[in-house]
Amino acid sequence: MAKPNYAFAKHQRDLAKKKKKEEKKKLKEEAKQQKLDAENPDAPEETSSEEAPEN
Repeated sequence: MAKPNYAFAKHQRDLAKKKKKEEKKKLKEEAKQQKLDAENPDAPEETSSEEAPEN
C-alpha cells in the first residue's frame, strides 16, 4: 500500500490558502476603490494596480 505524501498535501493546502488570501485582498481593494469613486465622482481614475506586475 502506498504511503501518503504529507509534504505534497501541505504544499497544496498552502497554495490554496495563498490563493484565497490574494482573492480576498483583491475584493477588498475593489470595494475600497468603489467607495472612493462613489464619494468623489469627479476625481480622475487611476488604474496603477492593473498595470503593476504580480511578483
